[in-house]
Amino acid sequence: MKICENVILDFSHIYPKDIESKIRGLKRIDLSDIEGTNMYCTKEAENEIRRRLAACSPHGIHFLDNGNYHYATKFFAEKVSFPFSLVLYDHHSDMQPSLLPGMLSCGNWAAELLRSHSSLRQLILVGPEQKSIEEIPSEFADRLVCISMEEIDEQVIDGKLSGIQMKLPVYISIDKDVLDKNGARTNWNQGSMSLRILEKLLLQVFEHQNVIGVDICGECSPMEPMRELLKDEKINKMTNDTLYSFLSGLFQIFATTLKNGKLFCKETGRSL
Repeated sequence: MKICENVILDFSHIYPKDIESKIRGLKRIDLSDIEGTNMYCTKEAENEIRRRLAACSPHGIHFLDNGNYHYATKFFAEKVSFPFSLVLYDHHSDMQPSLLPGMLSCGNWAAELLRSHSSLRQLILVGPEQKSIEEIPSEFADRLVCISMEEIDEQVIDGKLSGIQMKLPVYISIDKDVLDKNGARTNWNQGSMSLRILEKLLLQVFEHQNVIGVDICGECSPMEPMRELLKDEKINKMTNDTLYSFLSGLFQIFATTLKNGKLFCKETGRSL
């Protein structure tokens, strides 16, 4: 499988028009002309998105637009053919029953990925309110580790490490709605995590496990009033720039995990 450059999935034109020309190795994939993608993704739209992402592997950094399109994580994660875990930083579980049965959505994609992808062995969910975690269907209990917004501190996280399958490589998905208003302005209600804490948590994952790739969503809505939009875009751009630089640095530090387009275990040197 070809390793695509780090990518922007452009559904709503919320990202700066010339950003890919200013950042080396960043490629824009325009998906804005595909009908049936906003919040819910029709089967026809799924097929077309997969077609346009055919040259992309799950490796690298992927920007997915705002939270309405978080289901695009599924299209990258389902490309992983070996056992792995998904680390999801999100203020919502994304495991809610769909109002339109049988249709992929931003609210049910994580559940659909757990149901359909046999290589996904575990999901580590960080950031929802405890009441949201309690609403997750019990069918996922044996493959799920949850850390609620109320539990995000070192003692609680360290206490839950024993439940995480540390030998599995991981794909990371970040919805910036897990962050407080100083770190992001999204089109969904937000949590209270600081950007500094998110960076610390990301570093811990890179230090202890092989990271396949990372995606980031959680932009604001382009339909906001202009004054609000300009302010929100400025905050989001600062956070996107920070995360892109931070994650790029981590991938460089742990670059030995990728060789000739394949993921290698850091401990054994064997391909996964």
